[in-house]
Amino acid sequence: MVISRSKLVIGATTILVATVTLTGAGIHWSKSQAFFQESPKELIDEVWQIIDRSYVDATFNQVDWQAVRLEYLGKPYGNQEEAYTAVREMLKQLDDPYTRFMDPQEFKDMQIDTSGELTGVGIQLSQDEETDELVVVSPIEDTPAFEAGILSKDVIIKIDGQSTEGMDVNDAVQLIRGPVNSQITLTIRRGEEEIDFSIVRARIEIHPVRYEYRTEAGQSPIGYIRLTQFSANAAEEMREAINDLQSQQVEGFVLDLRSNPGGLLYASIDIASMWMDSGTIVSTVDRKGIVDEEKANNRALTDLPLVVLVDGGSASASEILSGALQDNHRAELIGTQTFGKGLVQSVRPLGDGSGLAVTIAKYLTPSGRDINKEGIAPDEVLELSEEQREFLGENRDAIGTLEDPQYSKALEILKGQIDQGSRAASQ
Repeated sequence: MVISRSKLVIGATTILVATVTLTGAGIHWSKSQAFFQESPKELIDEVWQIIDRSYVDATFNQVDWQAVRLEYLGKPYGNQEEAYTAVREMLKQLDDPYTRFMDPQEFKDMQIDTSGELTGVGIQLSQDEETDELVVVSPIEDTPAFEAGILSKDVIIKIDGQSTEGMDVNDAVQLIRGPVNSQITLTIRRGEEEIDFSIVRARIEIHPVRYEYRTEAGQSPIGYIRLTQFSANAAEEMREAINDLQSQQVEGFVLDLRSNPGGLLYASIDIASMWMDSGTIVSTVDRKGIVDEEKANNRALTDLPLVVLVDGGSASASEILSGALQDNHRAELIGTQTFGKGLVQSVRPLGDGSGLAVTIAKYLTPSGRDINKEGIAPDEVLELSEEQREFLGENRDAIGTLEDPQYSKALEILKGQIDQGSRAASQ
């Protein structure tokens, strides 16, 4: 399989509720050209063939895939909508929420995501594999959902008053998306509490990197960089941030990946190479056991001390980057266990303009860790209390300041690294 570097996506294996966008699990966009579908059955067979050739599990998760083909090709279909329903039913048997069918509009919307310009509320939404509940991976910063106070791990239980119990994630997305300036009410469960959020949809332009030169309480100058998503412009903005901060003579960096749900795979690889001169970044394994490795290319922009902040909203591409930095002993990770998404998907255009995302592989950290459903444990675990979490949720400007306990801990550890480096240099 030829994988286009410009079309690989690693995200939280989630639906981005801004344009009906899947940003998860690692996505490769096939360059094959769509062809005209002469009948609905051709679409069904095309989907079946792709799964048969490419699906990560050769047992198809213990499903008799040949029998599935006979069943669905043996039924009559009057139009494409009936075929779409059949395809979704067929894929559901795999019990894999990340292998999914997209109708032509959903597929078109998905392609918008990688440009970094979105329309909607800005929620990264996943479906819990055990409970089927709709879970917020994280809100994207400075989006309507973020400003409204939606938090990572919130469970959406109602959409405009309609219960989400038993609701497919695609159906949920159809309800949540809508025109700019229109309003939607999301009812979420947070712990034992149920809260209504009225949110106005908007057009969202994402600048994924924010950075600042800081001297905290007279300490050594450091660079604080917050990366919120691995979008198409993330690597370029990260490069600018590192170079600008180094020109200001910082002595170390805090990289904040909290609530970063992922994005483009090549962005995570490029950004890892900015911090690492050598070493493996990530490897992928398909159902034949074939391993592809991505390695640093001796073009690191800095070797200054680095501390990385992670939490339960740090998913997939964030886990690739943080796992690479941790396994190569380039950075210490501070915070809480990451989300745990380690699957790779390929996105294929289908003959009638629809699309298919199919899980084709899993990725491993440089040390060979399979973090899917497990996540990455920080070097220094620091859980926020419920009170601290609520404070930061209500006071977004306090994130990444001395009022943020995890950031304060990162500064403490970074200072120790800087001091240790200074002592070593003076010997």
